[in-house]
Amino acid sequence: MFNPFAALRGTLRRSADGTPRPDADGSMSLMEHLYELRRRLTIAALALAVGGVVGFLWFNHDPFGLPSLGRILTAPYCDLPSDRRATLNGDAQSCTLLATGVFDAFFLQFKVGLVAGVVLSSPVWLGQFWGFITPGLYAKEKKYARVFVGCAAFLFTCGAVLAYFIVAQGLKVLLGFSSGVVSVALSPNDYFGFVVALLIIFGVSFELPLLVVMLNRVGVLPAANLKKWRRGIIMGLFVFAAFATPGSDVISMLALALALVVLFELAVLIASAHDRRKERTSADAQTFSDLDDDEPSPLDLSGGTSESGYDHDESRYTDTNEDLRSHQDPRSYTDAT
Repeated sequence: MFNPFAALRGTLRRSADGTPRPDADGSMSLMEHLYELRRRLTIAALALAVGGVVGFLWFNHDPFGLPSLGRILTAPYCDLPSDRRATLNGDAQSCTLLATGVFDAFFLQFKVGLVAGVVLSSPVWLGQFWGFITPGLYAKEKKYARVFVGCAAFLFTCGAVLAYFIVAQGLKVLLGFSSGVVSVALSPNDYFGFVVALLIIFGVSFELPLLVVMLNRVGVLPAANLKKWRRGIIMGLFVFAAFATPGSDVISMLALALALVVLFELAVLIASAHDRRKERTSADAQTFSDLDDDEPSPLDLSGGTSESGYDHDESRYTDTNEDLRSHQDPRSYTDAT
């Protein structure tokens, strides 16, 4: 039976029980890799559970002066004019959602708490994932991986923040068609499903330009092809935004499409700079590779020397050579004696 507390004790406890320790170079056997994977998955699962409990409690409470998670998520809906949403208790200033099932409130709080737990515990489970793959990477690969993870987290956050501010505008458009005729009372599952889906879609979509840059780095997608396909790619981004946005409203679709176009153009600039630098490096390498073994380098590192690479005082160079020939010529040596 799997014991999570035994798994948390890690490599030291397993070694004390007779399991071989990793070699001096850090290599491990297949079973040791599996034990290490189990240990890190256990830590990540416990972190997710703790984060889920915190998110579940945060939904209805205001910790440390912060607004509750429920109030944060319902703020875009509550900012709508009172004539565009139903007033359930007769108070025009109140803002509540309509639950029609017995377990609707509980399952809503549970799902929101789970999503919040994934976000809150992300430093832990990302750290465990990073710790598991790091031993198999070279130093250069580790540097690229750090940059990739950092940029991915930043772009996802930017996309989620943009989506949060777009929610209110999208709701105004979608619920504006019922103004004066129908009072809309949203259910918790429909509303929070719409908000969470929009946050995730915007966050994941913001990773597309990062994917373009990484493909360019490995040589799969040159900047010349990106420039040649620019019109088609931009059209594809608008089509993707139209299908990806859950509400299919014009505001969220245009916001996502325009943001992706800006990020794509930035990715093209980065790819172009990388390709130019790569071409210069390749040109320099080709210049030196074409030289004969006895041919001098075209670089002039001597400062004040002539083309021959010797002292610019030609007379001293000539005198020195004549002295050397005189010493090497036997007849000169005989005459001198």
